[in-house]
Amino acid sequence: MKTEADARRTVISAIFGTLATQAVGAAARLELADRIGDGEADTDELARGCGLPAEQLGRLLRALASLGLCVEPSPGRFALTEAGALLRRDTPASLLAFAAFLTHDVFQRNWLNLEESLGTGRPAFDTEFGEPVYDYLSGRPELAALFHSAMSRRHLPLEMASAISAVYDLGPFRTVVDVGGGDGTLLAAFLDRYPLLTGTVYETEAGVARARETIAASGLADRCRAVAGDFFVDVPGGADLYLVKNVVLNWDDERAGAILRRVRAAMPDHAKLLIAEPVLPDTADVDTINHAALENPYLTDLHMLVTIGGRQRTRAEYTALCAGAGLRVTEVVPLAQELNASLIEAVPDTAA
Repeated sequence: MKTEADARRTVISAIFGTLATQAVGAAARLELADRIGDGEADTDELARGCGLPAEQLGRLLRALASLGLCVEPSPGRFALTEAGALLRRDTPASLLAFAAFLTHDVFQRNWLNLEESLGTGRPAFDTEFGEPVYDYLSGRPELAALFHSAMSRRHLPLEMASAISAVYDLGPFRTVVDVGGGDGTLLAAFLDRYPLLTGTVYETEAGVARARETIAASGLADRCRAVAGDFFVDVPGGADLYLVKNVVLNWDDERAGAILRRVRAAMPDHAKLLIAEPVLPDTADVDTINHAALENPYLTDLHMLVTIGGRQRTRAEYTALCAGAGLRVTEVVPLAQELNASLIEAVPDTAA
């Protein structure tokens, strides 16, 4: 049974969350995990590399130790924990870019205007910076590059392909369109697994340039193409399978519905749609959340609200959204826990 002290600890821990965020962000920008490396590192040595006073850097390192990211085996000497090693650049599952991106001042400032977004339902980012986030990024190549690196590391497209293949057989399909397919890594992984499959990455002009590089590097130019376009206007037609990964959640219901209507218009009646995105639990039960996802989905949902105006949804909300686009949800399957996602299958509702 929880005591009053437990209750106070819960509230204070939540309040201190923003302080931990900034400590981790500073560590990411200073690349402290790479500087510490495999063994132990001395604070004075680390401070010289960072260009900071040793006393102040030691305070940051001890804060990181309190968060479980490093240990101090002897005074002034630090070593990474398994968690802290995920902030190294050379770690396959590195979260360095994700930490640097999410803790960047540009994105943290939006949270100061959370109440505004709660009142309007619109992203505070647009008010704070005078333009939508993707327009803002397009004019700042370094920040945009950090964003793309963060998202590719966070969403782990190769792992996503493996997880989807583990629960869903793409063998019966011959043609697939990856709508908003990014740099093409996910689709390339599917084509590698299924040699009879051919595919199309449908992206913006900037996205197509990256996808063509991926396709060429994967040796798939004879089975895959990259097409530029706007999924609010149209989507390539006639495929057996349509894939939408982490696209619908970027938009409010009106615009998400518009995307799905364009997809439905492109689909033959025999085709299927797979949506790979987080699906919120029906109720916000803390134990379910802690065991079902690596991220807190409700905080992620608020971050999407203040930044891009998107949202995460429950199964019932996806079902309603699809129904409004002439699609019928037939199955929802959770994927590997570390991906924080489920696979939603939908088919054309020919009776609609």
